[in-house]
Amino acid sequence: MLVTGASSGIGEHTARLFAASGALVALGARRTDRIEIIVAEIRAAGGRAYGVDLDVTDEKIIASAFDHAEAATGTPITVVVNNAGIATAESALTMSHAAWKGVFETNLAGAFLVAQAFARRRVAAGAGGAIVNVASIVGMRPIGNLAAYAAAKAGMVALTASLATEWARYGIRVNTLAPGYIETDLNAAFFRTSAGKALLARIPQRRLGHVSDLDGALLLLASKESQYMTASTVVVDGGLLMGSL
Repeated sequence: MLVTGASSGIGEHTARLFAASGALVALGARRTDRIEIIVAEIRAAGGRAYGVDLDVTDEKIIASAFDHAEAATGTPITVVVNNAGIATAESALTMSHAAWKGVFETNLAGAFLVAQAFARRRVAAGAGGAIVNVASIVGMRPIGNLAAYAAAKAGMVALTASLATEWARYGIRVNTLAPGYIETDLNAAFFRTSAGKALLARIPQRRLGHVSDLDGALLLLASKESQYMTASTVVVDGGLLMGSL
């Protein structure tokens, strides 16, 4: 399997999770130095992992990453977790067009390009596969100062449904994982602020999610146990979407 954006956060956790579960995992990201460290740690723990240089906005690099991963592992990639993404927290009044495009190029166009490259290989091989697109509940319940991120993640949910409908005939399943607010190194400081605490109070479970809270959904969507699931969006958010406004 291939995990994009695997150098930190949810992507890194996903790669470690699947390796610990026995999968052969290719970790893709631009931060190859960080990938090398994670791969070494996975191998030291008895897992099977390889690192690939991957920029999801570049079609040639994507193709090279698939070639390298399959050559290194000696087996075709049958599962992709599309996790690579960036967020720019800025007022919609001041956000530049370049910043807007940057978010869309990585979060939405990047997910499409990786999914397309994967699907072309699986169709050519006459075999199916699974794609898990990591979106966000922000794509369904937007908040201020994240206009580009929210729009891109909403687009990913729609992209998932479209690709799932088109590729079902080839045995390729496409589903979305929509995490709620998951604690990472990038957002921990924010949730200690008054604004962060106010947001936390709106979550019915009254806590941030941990990356491990995503394990069940990730393992399900990537496995044959979900073989009759496609075009689905699995929300893991402590009840926030259904909480009171």
